[in-house]
Amino acid sequence: MKILHVLDHSLPVHSGYTFRSQNLFRAQRAMGHEPVIVTSPKHEESWSENWALKEKINDFIYYRSGSVRRFPGLFAYQAWLMHVLSRRILEVAQMEKPAIIHAHSPVLNAIPALWVARKLGLPIVYEIRAFWEDAAVDHGTYAEGSWKYRLTRLIETMVCTKVDHVTILCNGLKEDLVARYIPAEKITPVFNGVDIDDFQPCSADSECLAEWQLEGKKVIGFIGSFYRYEGLDLLIKAFARIAEAHADAVLLLVGGGEMENELMALVAALKLGRKVIMPGRIPHERVPGVYAMIDVLAYPRYSMRLTELVTPLKPLEAMAMSKALLASDVGGHRELIHNGKTGLLFKAGDVDNLTEQLDRLLTEQKLRENLEQQGREWVKENHTWEKTTAVYQEIYRKVRVAF
Repeated sequence: MKILHVLDHSLPVHSGYTFRSQNLFRAQRAMGHEPVIVTSPKHEESWSENWALKEKINDFIYYRSGSVRRFPGLFAYQAWLMHVLSRRILEVAQMEKPAIIHAHSPVLNAIPALWVARKLGLPIVYEIRAFWEDAAVDHGTYAEGSWKYRLTRLIETMVCTKVDHVTILCNGLKEDLVARYIPAEKITPVFNGVDIDDFQPCSADSECLAEWQLEGKKVIGFIGSFYRYEGLDLLIKAFARIAEAHADAVLLLVGGGEMENELMALVAALKLGRKVIMPGRIPHERVPGVYAMIDVLAYPRYSMRLTELVTPLKPLEAMAMSKALLASDVGGHRELIHNGKTGLLFKAGDVDNLTEQLDRLLTEQKLRENLEQQGREWVKENHTWEKTTAVYQEIYRKVRVAF
């Protein structure tokens, strides 16, 4: 069965969004489906290198919509983006003749996809990975509770009432939608997963190990995007205390993003020098080898609506790699991490508690070993992509029968 997916952006752009998408497509193909993908004009905003209107990446076909210029005026750009995207979805749907249209957040993708689905008489599934209005608050676009925030939330809710089924990536998002009177039976979680063949215990990347001078060090690490809500400034402050007690400790922050310059300035202000290594982004295929050189993975997210509702992907990768992890006790982490069994939790925003728990993991080898073993076993049992995506079969069957 052919499924037409509508994405905000995709590979070759590297992000949690694109990696989840790729894994979903691989899992669906293994089920016997044929995913075909359309990306919105926002893909071209994220990818400045060469592209074509039709591309093949990892054996999947991607149709591009092309970039659009930003118009002045309230919501003019968003309206034009949706217009361009709706035309492209219609064009591709008429060529590919899918059985279902499956739109992925944000809602700017769902509205054009819904219009095309109704025009062609096709069922539509809408997948919400995070609420757009909450992401905008973190980026400083507008404030929580502002009229723009409330309008975006209202539009999202209305779209959920119109589509044939809603999928979400965690229970926190489902509970929020149910509170908006979206029927619970219309919402199905498709949890994040991990490919345990790609992420499994392995040898450290020898080139990176030598270049970053990590041999014989106790490494506290983070791999991901440097968003403000990730709390990496809190981690650096806690590490400054750890470094005083552990002369062989280093902090490895792999990735980049909006906080990068601020974090570098904080490292300099705290005179941490070579104790904090920030090598930038690395190729995805080298990530397992970098995980292998880290002793403790840290996820110090601050508490806000987005982090309380949405589960991240990275802790699952750490567990699959048999790595001990420490995370803040926000809702998104509590849904994934069993405190004391698959990882440790600390009080969000509390630098003292973070420092205390980091010290505990660095000094208590037996605790670290137990977390490493139990974390991998739990992921293998509950969060492989094969297991988490199996629900698509029933979702697609239901919407086709009901339609």
